[in-house]
Amino acid sequence: MIFIVDTVAVFDIAVATLYVVVVLIAARFCRTRGVVLVGLGCAGLSIISWVIAPPAHPTTETIINECISIVSIGLVTALALLAQQTVLTLRNQANLLDLTHDPIFSRDMEGKILYWNRGAEELYGFKRAEALGAVAHTLLQTTFVTPIEQVMATLLREGRWEGELVNRTLDGTPVVVTTRWSLQRDNAGQPALILETNNDISERKRMEDALQQAQSDLARLNRVLVVGEMTASIAHEVTQPITAVVTGASVGLRWLDAQPPALGEVRQLLTRIEKDGRRASEVVSRVRRLVKKVPPRIEHWDLTEAVDEVVALTRQELLRNGVDLRNALSSDVALVMGDRVQLQQVLINLIANGIEAMTGVHDRPRELTIRAARTEPDTAMVEVRDTGTGLDPGHVDRLFQSFYTTKAEGMGMGLAISRSIIEAHGGRLEAMPNEPHGAVFRFTLPAREAGLRR
Repeated sequence: MIFIVDTVAVFDIAVATLYVVVVLIAARFCRTRGVVLVGLGCAGLSIISWVIAPPAHPTTETIINECISIVSIGLVTALALLAQQTVLTLRNQANLLDLTHDPIFSRDMEGKILYWNRGAEELYGFKRAEALGAVAHTLLQTTFVTPIEQVMATLLREGRWEGELVNRTLDGTPVVVTTRWSLQRDNAGQPALILETNNDISERKRMEDALQQAQSDLARLNRVLVVGEMTASIAHEVTQPITAVVTGASVGLRWLDAQPPALGEVRQLLTRIEKDGRRASEVVSRVRRLVKKVPPRIEHWDLTEAVDEVVALTRQELLRNGVDLRNALSSDVALVMGDRVQLQQVLINLIANGIEAMTGVHDRPRELTIRAARTEPDTAMVEVRDTGTGLDPGHVDRLFQSFYTTKAEGMGMGLAISRSIIEAHGGRLEAMPNEPHGAVFRFTLPAREAGLRR
């Protein structure tokens, strides 16, 4: 039709320019070779039309119009080929994104989804047609671990953000993902869209939670075993005040039966009975705190008081094994931050290990020294020294490995758990030989300034 009009009719415009429409249509349905052939054909038809029916009086304007038509056909053909190549490249890139199992999608700054790959379909259950145009965080019911305001501030400032999110699938199942956001800006430098790449870590999270629970249970088992080893010491600590209570009650009854009753002495005796009862109750409370299954309680507390409580629990065990205890507790240790029970467990482990290391020592005094001091303004140190069999320098690092033990019936978990507890509190646990005999175990903890004591 364009060829006939261009050949028969006489217009002041370049009719052949309409061939560009044919080229554009061909670009939509034909491949590269077909577009090239259509472009050449349209240019040829324009020339043939000029040859068959040339203007009666060719002018510069008509010649320019004909040239414009041919050039337009050539330019549109070239642009169509370029557009085809660009679309093909984008399609191949999109296909590559579909090959990954990780969810990848893009959205505009209002959160509307613009692209949704196959990995997103598989993980979340929403088909591409359902997801496109939907607001991402509404569709996925996103729960942010980090506040969204903070996330967006980082994204706009740095152009990227990484973190964790909790999404929900089509059936409402929560999915924990590590996510990476990348910001794309337009030519004016304004934020245009966000590319989000997610990685499902739900199973890893479940395994980490299970491992953490197992470690917690193992730590509690270790506490129970240590307390079990010290049963005689604890029994003595409880029996002593209870015996005093029973004896005092018996004496008090006799004084009440006297004529006249010795009420003054009974009053003093009741005061001692009350004190002994509280002492027994405190021992039981300490043991219950050590073996009870409770979540960590992070707070500030006095390290010296905590060490004194542990010493009270282990005193009889020290006496039973002929160990001389030396306390060197500084008065300026102040408050430390952490879980009191967990850190007392570490100290009990170290004391129990020191006692056991000296059971075979007969040629020198059995001495256990507990020292606590502030090493820096914000750091406190606790040290347990014994005069036992000592450490093999070649195996010091292995002492803190799980299931490594030098004891015939040891589990090899006490020091490993102790180090994990100290490191979780921001401290460090280390071991070294003592001079001239024995071993030294030292751990550090963050401490508050003396002026902040309660």
